[in-house]
Amino acid sequence: MLNTILKYTGLFILLIALQILLMNNIQFSGFVNPYIYILFILLLPFDTSSWLLLLLSFITGLIIDLTSGTLGLHVAATVFAGFLRPYVLNLISPREGYEKGELPGIQTYGFRWFITYILIIVAFHHIALFYLEVFRFEYFFRTLIRVILSTGFTVLFVIIIQVIFIRR
Repeated sequence: MLNTILKYTGLFILLIALQILLMNNIQFSGFVNPYIYILFILLLPFDTSSWLLLLLSFITGLIIDLTSGTLGLHVAATVFAGFLRPYVLNLISPREGYEKGELPGIQTYGFRWFITYILIIVAFHHIALFYLEVFRFEYFFRTLIRVILSTGFTVLFVIIIQVIFIRR
């Protein structure tokens, strides 16, 4: 139990540091903003209770908001992603269901399942984040392009991190 808590604390600190120090400085004409901190919520165990999932989502978003000065945008988007996670997992669950103690990942359920899982949650996270940031329909298509490009780059970075750094 303590080992698991330490592992997730380390993952949390690493992803937040990568986001703040590296990813927040990657911008391509204001259209591409990869947000890899969402990987922390994506990699939590399947049997994480709903209240803990939402609390961890809130804390993650709050730290990103405090360091980037966005006043609740990341909190709202990350809590929304945390709220959707159980529904998405239920939607894409294998026929036999998830085994107790398993973790979401490429090694566990395969590349296709993992891509579907992260693509859905990251897309909804980015939709909430960017449309709350703009908060008007005047820039609907411009924001949609930002959502699509940022989702693509975030998914790419998440897959790279999953393949290279995360081991079973």
